[in-house]
Amino acid sequence: MTPEELRALLSPEGLRLLEGVGPVDAGADVVRLVSRLRAAGHDPVLVAAVLSQARLRTRARAKFHAFADRMLFTADGLEQATRLQVAAQHAGRFARAGITSVADLGCGIGADALALASLGIRVLAVEQDETTAALAAFNLAPFPDARVVHGDALALPLDGIEGLWLDPARRGGGRRLSDPADWSPPLGAVFALAAERPTGVKLGPGIDRELIPEGSEAQWISVDREVVELVVWSGAVARAGVGRAALLLGDGRAAELTAPADSPDADPGPLGEYLVEPDGAVIRARLIGELARQLGGRMIDPTIAWITSDTEPATPFGQAFRVREALPLDERKLRGALRERGIGALEIKKRGVDVDPAALRSRLGLSGPGSATLILTRVGGRRSAVLADRV
Repeated sequence: MTPEELRALLSPEGLRLLEGVGPVDAGADVVRLVSRLRAAGHDPVLVAAVLSQARLRTRARAKFHAFADRMLFTADGLEQATRLQVAAQHAGRFARAGITSVADLGCGIGADALALASLGIRVLAVEQDETTAALAAFNLAPFPDARVVHGDALALPLDGIEGLWLDPARRGGGRRLSDPADWSPPLGAVFALAAERPTGVKLGPGIDRELIPEGSEAQWISVDREVVELVVWSGAVARAGVGRAALLLGDGRAAELTAPADSPDADPGPLGEYLVEPDGAVIRARLIGELARQLGGRMIDPTIAWITSDTEPATPFGQAFRVREALPLDERKLRGALRERGIGALEIKKRGVDVDPAALRSRLGLSGPGSATLILTRVGGRRSAVLADRV
């Protein structure tokens, strides 16, 4: 978004036009809409800014629901913004710790600052990009105790601030930055600040675990079984005795698995009546062994992050399957076995084997009224195809 587009969008005419246009999804006839707005006498720069923003608002509903219709975005800001339900978890952590003021250093469009301010926490939101800072100020305008500053997150005085929230920008020049030293702020500087005050640091879930500071709490979060982030907590917002955590959110519910450190894997054993695929947050947090022991189960193989048990597992931390039978992982034999069983609809999952599920499905010649899940993996060191049903 150019400064000219920003000025046009934030004008009274621009905001009125944005409200009037409403949602613009991928199937909208944009050419016709542009023609209508231009014919009504609106400036081309304003029309472009409004339609871009209307599209972003439509996309943002997946993260912000109805709140998206009263917010402004940039494409990069929306991509990196925290989902509303996740931001609420972050803010709750600060509130429960009794922290009354938080500096959001690198606030982006202000998603986490919004959640903090909604709990009555005084927020200082700092953003280095001028356009993004202006949009954050618009988004935070309903909260009198939230202030947005355009500036360097590392240069601003933090007198009177009790806690910190940092989400270092991991994109620049339209690309993802792989070196943490190139992030804004750099990860080393972020963790140096985190040593001074109670702090939460939002990172990508696949970050090198060697970068996580000793003694901090690392919490992986998944939403509807998609791992969306890692938060490294320190100081008063870190929980005593918790070094690793997997928080699962979805359908208005939350469940969390915790441990003091990486959990040793459970012993491997024979395939039982049930299989459990742990949630990705559990796998990222290396709490598979903890989950297996809670379920009274065992690993199917020392190198595979699946659990097997002899009794039906009741857990929010993974997807359960009831085993029908184990078949050889041989394409010709699989084709015959599935035809005999009348399997016409087949979900294929794999872990630890080099197979393209889509290509395999096309070659299996599936037909019949039945349905099942085929799990391609290793059991006890051997390649196996486990025919199962979702529980």
